[in-house]
Amino acid sequence: MPRTSNFAPLIVTALAGLLAQGCVRPDGAHPTLPGQELFRACVACHGTEGQGTPSVAAPPIAGLPAWYVEAQLGKFRSGLRGYHPDDAEGLRMRPMSRQMMDEAEVKAVSEYVSTLALKPQAPTLTGGDAEKGKAAYGTCMACHGDKGQGNPALKAPPIAGQADWYLLAQLQKFKGGLRGTNPADVSGGQMRPMSLTLADEQAMKNVIAHIGTLPR
Repeated sequence: MPRTSNFAPLIVTALAGLLAQGCVRPDGAHPTLPGQELFRACVACHGTEGQGTPSVAAPPIAGLPAWYVEAQLGKFRSGLRGYHPDDAEGLRMRPMSRQMMDEAEVKAVSEYVSTLALKPQAPTLTGGDAEKGKAAYGTCMACHGDKGQGNPALKAPPIAGQADWYLLAQLQKFKGGLRGTNPADVSGGQMRPMSLTLADEQAMKNVIAHIGTLPR
């Protein structure tokens, strides 16, 4: 369901902060800002330590590998992600990703996010069967690894330790065609058929329950 009314104040807050710092610039002629400075645009939604804000569907990003953060920002900036009219969170992220003036700034903020300490995530979903999910996870293991550690060569991010509500939301988006349907999104295109192997939300909750048992 649309959440634009909830997100608008956060976007305004982030943009106001950037303007106050002189970070919203008319061109890319200025020196690249430090990643920590650029991250201030992310704080309104993702939190000061990248811990995420479930109430506005902003996931925890602290400790994600720089290559993955950089890739996702690139997708948002180019329209490979956040393009579907029903993807409220993705539509919110697209303009925020464009606050980075160039690839150097995308890289700088991505490197900074990767240095933030991973924040433990409390379970929020109920009804998942980890034992049943273990069998289903065999499909995920080929890319995400036996411990959910991810695989840079396959552009598969680590998923162990990620918030369960966010994993469910993304599986639903891939399965529903809100993500991973753009022909140019190769890694997203690989994930979509994997999501289709999960018959329903219960199957999704089962595999997420298993992921919740993996150490990170």
